Amino acid sequence: MAKKRFFSAMRDTTRREIEQLEQVDIVVGIPCYFSEASVTHVIRMAAAGLHRYFGGMRALILASDGGSTDDTRETIEKIALNYPNVHKISSIYRGIPGKGSAMREILEAGVFLKAKAILFFDSDLKSINPEWVQNLAGPLFSGYDFVAPQYRRYKFDGTITNTIVYNLTRALFGARIRQPIGGDFAVSRTLAKHYLDQDVWETDVARFGIDIWMTITAVTGGFLACQARLGAKVHGEKDPASDLSGMFREVVGTVFQLMEEHETFWKREHPEIEIPSFGNFVGVEVRPFEIDEAALIEYFKVGYQNFAGVWERIIGPEDFAAVKQLAESDCCPLRLPDEAWVRIVYDYACALRATPVQRFKLLSTMVPLYYGRVASLVHALKDRDGDGAEAFFEEQASLFEKMKPYLIEKWEKGGTS
Repeated sequence: MAKKRFFSAMRDTTRREIEQLEQVDIVVGIPCYFSEASVTHVIRMAAAGLHRYFGGMRALILASDGGSTDDTRETIEKIALNYPNVHKISSIYRGIPGKGSAMREILEAGVFLKAKAILFFDSDLKSINPEWVQNLAGPLFSGYDFVAPQYRRYKFDGTITNTIVYNLTRALFGARIRQPIGGDFAVSRTLAKHYLDQDVWETDVARFGIDIWMTITAVTGGFLACQARLGAKVHGEKDPASDLSGMFREVVGTVFQLMEEHETFWKREHPEIEIPSFGNFVGVEVRPFEIDEAALIEYFKVGYQNFAGVWERIIGPEDFAAVKQLAESDCCPLRLPDEAWVRIVYDYACALRATPVQRFKLLSTMVPLYYGRVASLVHALKDRDGDGAEAFFEEQASLFEKMKPYLIEKWEKGGTS
């Protein structure tokens, strides 16, 4: 049976509701899935921000649901918004299940309604406040096309970003976008049209990886980008020692895929892209949480027992020797050298490029190495405050930039050492 293509993520019933609005200035989109416990707060804060800071403009809040079987949509329908300039629609998107399909529907609504600003907020946000709407939307009315979030985060929150994604976004694409997978973005109608024109909506981008895809597509497309200071992001953060393997494969796998698609862009010499920040940090303070360092180390060591042969084929002899020594040692804490980590990330990027079949299976073997790197960070950052941790992450990103020739050389050799 032929695979069904969805030429729109919007159902006819939703389209008819949107057509009745004719035109709005701002669309706030909220991708939802089993969000009944949290989405009310997000919608109320978004509506308050739209009324307070953009009261003279017409706005739509579109909650795009992935077919939740709890009371998410019923909860949304019951929310009363007493702001004459703010409308609300709840829908079930059409297409491949995933956040990307929800965001596709929101983009379609923004383009159809000729909105000047299209915002996205995660449905499980606890720390959102009305100022987030102002800070994200404001730059779009000053000529920017892409506004990424800039959060205050606990030093051990966002470990996939801090160990891999920020580093690659900066080193390869020249953009110092601190939270390239933050989840809360704003885009212009021009950029929204560009996104919709890309032939990705029947691919895994529609399932996951949408945030980093949006970021890198905006940068490589030459769109004017900036960051909005939002404050702390509180949304039920997870201990990095808990199982993040699924998210790791989805996000990092998308980044490695984008490296292949934009090879010409990142291999050439180009100046660093200026990414200014606007607004003031607002909202609650960063909250620390406990880290299970022992679990991280155990995961790394079990990974060595299972995947040592794979690691030895992918990473260089010197780095494999360091990994082997750490995995077989009873000494704590674990300390994976910074330069070894950079080479390991680049080695895996090359290995996945050379392995078009079963790429997710190969990427799974990298997860224990990631846990080993996080365990190293727990030790390295234990006596540092937030500013000190941020300085460490900036130094690490600089190292990824400095060692980019290693990647290019190995990439051009087809991934061999």
